[in-house]
Amino acid sequence: MLVGAFDLNQRRKYVLKDTAGNKLVDLYFKPITRADRKKAQQLAGTEEALDISTNMLCQVAELEDGTKAFSSGDAAKLQRRLPESVLNELELFLFGLGEETSIEDAKND
Repeated sequence: MLVGAFDLNQRRKYVLKDTAGNKLVDLYFKPITRADRKKAQQLAGTEEALDISTNMLCQVAELEDGTKAFSSGDAAKLQRRLPESVLNELELFLFGLGEETSIEDAKND
């Protein structure tokens, strides 16, 4: 009964834009499960929250057609080649913390 009460297939859409405000890609996210979190932690191979969250992003982000937006090997590349503010925004959305939440507020929760 409890497990059937939640729809894990319902997705939320995030529109990723460049610094000029031009749309780059739509990313879609299903609700995160504890199993997703444990897998991301295992893939990260560390307790470091930033590494785990980027691995989670790579694991669950989808394109409109349901294919994976990233491979698990993209985590380190994203950390090296994207501004931290972009990853912060994506990861806050991924964890359902919304646009009104700053990274500092999220750290305090």
